[in-house]
Amino acid sequence: MKLTVVGGGSTYTPELIDGFARLRDTLPVEELVLVDPAADRLDLVGGLARRIFRKQGHPGTITTTADLDAAVDGADAVLLQLRVGGQAARQQDETWPLECGCVGQETTGAGGLAKALRTVPVVLDIAERVRRANPDAWIIDFTNPVGIVTRALLTAGHRAVGLCNVAIGFQRKFAGHLGVAPGEVHLDHIGLNHLTWETGVRLGGPEGEDVLPKLLADHGEAIAADLRLPLPVLAGLGVVPSYYLRYFYQHDAVVRELRTKPSRAAEVAAMEKELLRMYGDPALDEKPELLAKRGGAYYSEAAVDLAAALLGGPAGGGSPYQVVNTLNRGTLPFLPDDAVIETQAAVGRHGAAPLAVPAVDPRFAGLIAHVTAYEDLALRAALHGSRGAVFDALLAHPLVGQIEYAQRLTDELIAHNREHLAWA
Repeated sequence: MKLTVVGGGSTYTPELIDGFARLRDTLPVEELVLVDPAADRLDLVGGLARRIFRKQGHPGTITTTADLDAAVDGADAVLLQLRVGGQAARQQDETWPLECGCVGQETTGAGGLAKALRTVPVVLDIAERVRRANPDAWIIDFTNPVGIVTRALLTAGHRAVGLCNVAIGFQRKFAGHLGVAPGEVHLDHIGLNHLTWETGVRLGGPEGEDVLPKLLADHGEAIAADLRLPLPVLAGLGVVPSYYLRYFYQHDAVVRELRTKPSRAAEVAAMEKELLRMYGDPALDEKPELLAKRGGAYYSEAAVDLAAALLGGPAGGGSPYQVVNTLNRGTLPFLPDDAVIETQAAVGRHGAAPLAVPAVDPRFAGLIAHVTAYEDLALRAALHGSRGAVFDALLAHPLVGQIEYAQRLTDELIAHNREHLAWA
């Protein structure tokens, strides 16, 4: 089995390598290729990756290259974890929207649109080269904004599934609260990428007992603290929203906070500098503790389970059910079939088939429909590019939604991303 990681020079990669090494019985990787144009980073990450494999007795080979076509040749699955423009572009995404009184964040609002515009054309070019190399290869997208990028891939006919670590993070935390193994926890997870709600927490599988009310009653304060949302709001909703919902539920408060502290991009850039220094230590043969602060917790477990299911059998040694980003196909009747949703699905060689869900509460369905409309316009802007298309997407976004803001943000977005926009 050959796997390729595009963006293999990312500081995330040792998390992924650790998962491949620990879970080799679930996903028996024989050849792993890390591809990245940043040669210096790739050498450091690749060296640590090989040491991790050696320490854990993994027999597979790890190679590094800047040659994408060679990297994907014969690959059974290709994982995408790239960041067009690097942390410098992220820093811009998180700052200039604040000047307009809007959230500055890399996956939602104006910053999220900027990232989508930079990323979609690059990902589609990579996907075409993967298809030429092996039409049967699966593409697993971890590149943000995952929903829009995955929709671009699926609209173009690629064999793709989107992946996010929010759901597996909730699964692990809830399992800890409940005192059970993570595999015993099945989430009724519904929405869009970074716009989701846990509407049920079931023990044993999709038909298991829903213990969410007990979870909120016994551990509501801890859960609310993690999300930085008021406990009475969680109690009133009766669900657990993703922490990204705070950008919607407490937008103005978040803007005030973001204006008074260093950006997350600045924090991550400093962290990455230290991580790369550590990766260069020839004595280091495991992922460092600092990596846990970088983000992407449990990414490796989620990626291994998904790849294993797509390439041959039940993930995790048993359950075929996983939270993924895939086509709606009638799952949420208030959305188009070709919308990409994030939900529980049965995953196998055929791909991902969403499980049926009960009618979605209007308190959540309205926002899902609103953001889906924005994502449709965002994809149009990414594919066909024009100032008017960017303005339309921003005006449709619930975190923007006013003509004056949309006009100013359009100008700022184009000015800060001109080098990445072929049409600008």
